[in-house]
Amino acid sequence: MIIKESVGDRTLNVVNLSLLTVLFVIILYPLVYVASASVSDPMLVASGRMWLYPMGLTGEGYRRVLMDPEIMTGYRNTIVYTLLGTSLNLVFTLTAAYSLSKKNLDGRNFFMLYITFTMYFSGGLIPTYLMIRGFGWSNTLQVMVIPGLVSAYNLIIARTFFTSSIPHELEEAALIDGCSFTRTFISIVLPLSKPLISVIALYYGVSHWNAFFTAMIYLSERSRFPLQLILREILVKNIQKAEMMMIDAEEGLVNQMRVAELIRYAVIIVSSGPVIAIYPFLQKYFAKGIMIGAIKG
Repeated sequence: MIIKESVGDRTLNVVNLSLLTVLFVIILYPLVYVASASVSDPMLVASGRMWLYPMGLTGEGYRRVLMDPEIMTGYRNTIVYTLLGTSLNLVFTLTAAYSLSKKNLDGRNFFMLYITFTMYFSGGLIPTYLMIRGFGWSNTLQVMVIPGLVSAYNLIIARTFFTSSIPHELEEAALIDGCSFTRTFISIVLPLSKPLISVIALYYGVSHWNAFFTAMIYLSERSRFPLQLILREILVKNIQKAEMMMIDAEEGLVNQMRVAELIRYAVIIVSSGPVIAIYPFLQKYFAKGIMIGAIKG
């Protein structure tokens, strides 16, 4: 039996499709523009002649970015902080959430109340800074991965998933067969939690990849700066090092500005590329991830 759509339903579909199309263009256009500008003649970009497709193709911006040792060091640091930080985040978040999902855990409600409290109140920047200094973590790898080891929001999402999506009978059967709690968690629970792991890993990974405030406060050695802090200097402070610009004084201010514009667009693409490339592979898990967080018990 075919149910015909009413006039109201068709009108609603057209309106929704139109709004989604406009939203899609609004989101997509800046990405396409920056990508095109990074390989276009900056004079054409500045004059407004290049508004969508690349014009006056050039790879000068990418060449100077990739030849700059400080940017490549920042890239390496960001990759290390992201991989190590995300791995530790997953280990501590998933194990804590699994433990808190057990109804026979003594003090479970107290721990959840304490964790939820930290979502709304914190010690503040100055006490945190003094604590980091007291631990001797300034200018170290630890300061970039340990202070944000567990996100209360992600912990609650993971706990809700374990409570509602993993059959209790399955765990009981594993225990009866002789599995320990650790073996049950690793061999049974984790393989069934791929949507959860993918979503939380992406949340943590993007957070680490985009982090610059922690580095700006606690890192003073440029050799430990993440890429986003270097990018901030280029885009916000408008700092261009002579060795990156590689421009002689006689080349003039106009050429310096031309290269500076190329570098800005190229650095944006270089810094955003990995996240944009990874997201499509994890997109299918996001619908599941939204449902995971819809009800927090």
